[in-house]
Amino acid sequence: MPNLTRATAPAAPGYGSAPPSGSLTGVDETIWQAVRAARGWLDEANGTGEAELTCRMLKLTEEAGEVAGAWIGLLGQNPRKGVTHTREDVAAELADAAFTALVAIESLGLDARAALGRCAGKVTGRMDDRPAASGSAAD
Repeated sequence: MPNLTRATAPAAPGYGSAPPSGSLTGVDETIWQAVRAARGWLDEANGTGEAELTCRMLKLTEEAGEVAGAWIGLLGQNPRKGVTHTREDVAAELADAAFTALVAIESLGLDARAALGRCAGKVTGRMDDRPAASGSAAD
């Protein structure tokens, strides 16, 4: 049975005046403040038990579905509806999904900024390690 207590999850580390090492320092601080505020609001309203954390993880799937719906609307894939969305609508849904993911990370008691920084570093490393494309100017 899931733990349905309303206890607070551990505070995320790294919230001093300086961002955690390896984090994204160029991203506006208001984003991180909003992520922490959303996590606190959800914690207070719904608790932090396993069932609630599961719902926060599933919320990301819901948001991804909204991205898909907006993209389908942009393409006019449904002949009955035609084109119903713009690229800006798709971007807004993608932003909702990204924000939801950051709140979910914080809800695990982890630092979303540091996690995102590590992810960016991993992806950048992959790009740095890839072989040069054939037919490039270096060939």
